[in-house]
Amino acid sequence: MSTPYKLAVSSEMVFLELPHIERVRRIHELGFAVEIWDWTKKNAVELVSTGAHFTSMTGYVTGRLADEAGGDELLRTAELSIEFAHKLGNPLLNLHGTGLNDRGLPVQPSYEVTSQMWSQALKTLSRIAQLGAKEGVTFVLENLNLEVDHPGVPFASAKEVIALVREINSPNLKVMLDLYHAQIGEGNLIELVRNSMDVIGEIQVADVPGRCEPGTGEIFYPAIAKVLSDIGYSGIVGLESWAKEGSELALARFRAAFSLTA
Repeated sequence: MSTPYKLAVSSEMVFLELPHIERVRRIHELGFAVEIWDWTKKNAVELVSTGAHFTSMTGYVTGRLADEAGGDELLRTAELSIEFAHKLGNPLLNLHGTGLNDRGLPVQPSYEVTSQMWSQALKTLSRIAQLGAKEGVTFVLENLNLEVDHPGVPFASAKEVIALVREINSPNLKVMLDLYHAQIGEGNLIELVRNSMDVIGEIQVADVPGRCEPGTGEIFYPAIAKVLSDIGYSGIVGLESWAKEGSELALARFRAAFSLTA
């Protein structure tokens, strides 16, 4: 049975024994779209030559939402990211509440969000949405978990991310709803998906615990797949996980979890 949504795979977390460009080719050969992270270390011409369809990439290099100087820096590097995105066919441009280092930890941690920080985040995101409209691209703000992977990141929960994006109310700013992070931080995934369809730009998945592919942990992803089909979600479902027992098996498990059965 065909699915209304499309499947993509992060090239940063599977086939790690291969050079990055070969990972992209392998994912494409297996019939998936491709997601990338830090574009500053990649060659756009080389990526395009693989024939892959790119669905998302990191949409900034440095910057943060919580203060004016950080917002200016986020806008500056978002503009640079757009130049690269245009070469790849305009994938979604992923944002976080603050810049992350190579271990996923915040460059500038913050353990509470004040009303002033919230107001500044809205100002920055409004500018981001305007930039997206001008350049014909869509930015997505991703929820993260604080308990395991990203302590100290402000504006991390799905609840906060959804509220920020709803307040901006722009087609050029959506939510990157990561269900792995949401399961750790909040749970109740099916209702979370149902109640946020108006702002979802993409859904990312991995299982809990371990951040490996669907079928290796506690989340029953076939139930989520059915809900996505029932509510008419036609966007991207992206696998952003480690491979528990080999990358080809991980991708097969991902496809099986999101293949609707009659």
